[in-house]
Amino acid sequence: MNQFKIVPDLTKVIVSKTNSFTGHRDCVYALAVSQGKYFFSSGGDGMIVSWNLDEPDKGELLAQVPNSVYALCYLEESQTLVVGQNFEGLQFVDVAEKRISQSMKIPETSVFAIEKVNQHLLVGLKTGLVMIIEMKPIGPIKKLDYSKHSARVIAINQSTNEFAVGYSDHKIRIFDLEKFAFKKEIDAHANSVFALRYSPDGKFLLSGGRDAHLKVWNTGKDYSLEESIVAHMYALNDLVFSPNGKHFVSCSMDKTIKVWDYSTFSLIKVIDKSRHAGHGTSINKLIWSPYSNQLISCSDDRTISLWDLEFS
Repeated sequence: MNQFKIVPDLTKVIVSKTNSFTGHRDCVYALAVSQGKYFFSSGGDGMIVSWNLDEPDKGELLAQVPNSVYALCYLEESQTLVVGQNFEGLQFVDVAEKRISQSMKIPETSVFAIEKVNQHLLVGLKTGLVMIIEMKPIGPIKKLDYSKHSARVIAINQSTNEFAVGYSDHKIRIFDLEKFAFKKEIDAHANSVFALRYSPDGKFLLSGGRDAHLKVWNTGKDYSLEESIVAHMYALNDLVFSPNGKHFVSCSMDKTIKVWDYSTFSLIKVIDKSRHAGHGTSINKLIWSPYSNQLISCSDDRTISLWDLEFS
């Protein structure tokens, strides 16, 4: 176990909070991003909102659902937003029409993760199931039942044709992306796994969780542990890479966002409330917009923040 490595002078990061998006009436848990100027949010209030990065004061309500939403997935080709609503399954929101176009019932439980790969959706549930859903026509084709504890997060690695699932039983399980077959189990963390992300080059799987550790797994060496870093004070909730793959960012229940150098796994910046007008409560989700090259974060404080990160 390593304390994080700090490189204060080799890479300077200038952080600017450029906008704050407000209007949600409860904690914001879920974000999704398009390739263009729009991104989407939802949370405890069940509001499904579209935001325009060019006009941040003009959020549009796409739909309203009666329960909390923990997971969103945007389908670019059909301009459809997949919503994981607690106890009610999946709703498919037509973004252009601003309406729910289709619904799919699944077991009455929480939906924690939705990822798209090829013509399938991978859906992680509180029951521990991972459902494989065919998109045309929409319907389940397989259930991966490898734990009775929540399937919290899913990450996809196209270069190795695998996907990883992080569970509340502290484990990460690796599956084949074509046959959806189980491949490997990793004793990953001391508590629930909340965050998973493959590096853009496919060489590493990064994980984080309730134990506040950041762990780096080498995909080319049978997922051997490369780094174990005490990254935050409290639960590490999400991880995201910059569009150029040179940096990644983590967020936490400790109210901070941390910026890391991918080549060295070193900490290079801490974004917080006192120095950067950051969030005042737990930061739940991150996305990095390919359109504006800006970082977007959401929080229990009901706000969404937009960040410019300038690297020297």
